[in-house]
Amino acid sequence: MIRFGTSGWRGVVSDDFTFQNVRKVAHSVAGCVKESPEVGYNSDDYRQFLAGAAPSRVPTVIVGYDTRFQSEDFAHEAAAVFANNGIRTLLSAADLPTPVVAWAVLANKAVGGAMITASHNPSQYNGFKWMPYWGGSASPAITDDLERRVELLGDHTVKAMTDERAAKESWTETIDFRESYFDQLESLLDVKTIKKAKLKVAIDAMHGSARLYLRAFLEERLGVEVSARHEDRDVLFGGISPEPTPESMAGLSEQVKKGRFSLGLACDGDGDRFGILDSDGTWIAPNEIVALTYEHLVVNRGLKGKAARSVMTSHFVDAVAKSHGSETRETPVGFKYLGELLRSGPFLMAGEESGGLSMRGHVPEKDGILACVLMLELVAYERKPLAAVRDRLFKKLGEFHGVRLNCKMERLRDIIELEERLKVKPPLELAGTSVWRIDQSDGFKFILRDGSWLGLRSSGTEPVFRVYAEAHTPKRLQDMVDAGNKMLKGKF
Repeated sequence: MIRFGTSGWRGVVSDDFTFQNVRKVAHSVAGCVKESPEVGYNSDDYRQFLAGAAPSRVPTVIVGYDTRFQSEDFAHEAAAVFANNGIRTLLSAADLPTPVVAWAVLANKAVGGAMITASHNPSQYNGFKWMPYWGGSASPAITDDLERRVELLGDHTVKAMTDERAAKESWTETIDFRESYFDQLESLLDVKTIKKAKLKVAIDAMHGSARLYLRAFLEERLGVEVSARHEDRDVLFGGISPEPTPESMAGLSEQVKKGRFSLGLACDGDGDRFGILDSDGTWIAPNEIVALTYEHLVVNRGLKGKAARSVMTSHFVDAVAKSHGSETRETPVGFKYLGELLRSGPFLMAGEESGGLSMRGHVPEKDGILACVLMLELVAYERKPLAAVRDRLFKKLGEFHGVRLNCKMERLRDIIELEERLKVKPPLELAGTSVWRIDQSDGFKFILRDGSWLGLRSSGTEPVFRVYAEAHTPKRLQDMVDAGNKMLKGKF
């Protein structure tokens, strides 16, 4: 069964992620492109998006792929199906990050973009992500439509045009999107200040699709001295999931410490998530990076606008925004909600605790490379470690300490029963403090009178509860974690 999650459809290669199923999804996307009255090629919204520019003779889509096993083959297959449906494809010449596909959609006024990727999932997975004409994640209404179209296909064999014919008849064109994307990133930065700082950084591409982008942009466009690791294509990602975490970046941390680098920078398998190490090799959590980004854009760059974050992301950014006379909007988990705010409202930046971030004037999609270079820009301005900037804000606004834990349950039924109980009779006191407000927009978030909070959110695909907690002191944080563990055991 093909189901789209927060970032597309993912499955195990050769199990459910097969060429046949990729053809079905591509055919369903083609149907949506040609027929949807809301987001299709002939829709009023898409024509309005073109802002008076003449649409292409036929619908055009972007197709890209990451470094996973057979990703390029799956991408070619999707392009062949699009061609057979009368849709022109601009196909990436090499593996590339997801945000580059998002930018290519905007730059080429395409009706959408397909990315073959399973992002940070383990190597046995691959996936298909569809981004409509605005260059961000598809809305639930669109993915529901795609699922319905796939189901209607049943065992129907989807036809695909041969590569030779598609190329000969100009249905498929191979494009290198790198320089266009680099131009876009450069337009968002103070390049002069970065070059003047003469910074030295270590990076980890994690064998993913940032391997052809992160170092190249830093060296070629910003004049930064770079020491890189894991830039070779390894479809097994060195035996670990390509996700920037303190554990997966331990090698980079040692390199940063020994080489006296200004920063350690990493991106996940498809380059949409970031991992940041300070000059001493210390991990700086995404929650803190989101807040530091807003502070930097307002104070150092003189930009204005609201902040946006997902419901389980730190309130640190709220405090920073408030200190500058602005406010923060909260959304459910998933960058599609944050992206919608970026493209339609007065928001300067948006971020989430899982390592997603973007800003106004860029794609409404998370971009790990952008996050990395914004931290580089911050250091170029401040001429001090990230921790020093964070501690300066802590002294001014109060401290914010947070954690996320994955807690396995015995069975999915246990999660359902706990959720039902929390809905009927939620606790009104946690860790000795009364609950001020309960947010059930996405899971359960218990906000206490002292400003600390506890979040519980089920995985939906496995018997796992994600526990989020934040407090103003480490001790109080531990109290919140203990309260969360008791709650999972039904003790409330």
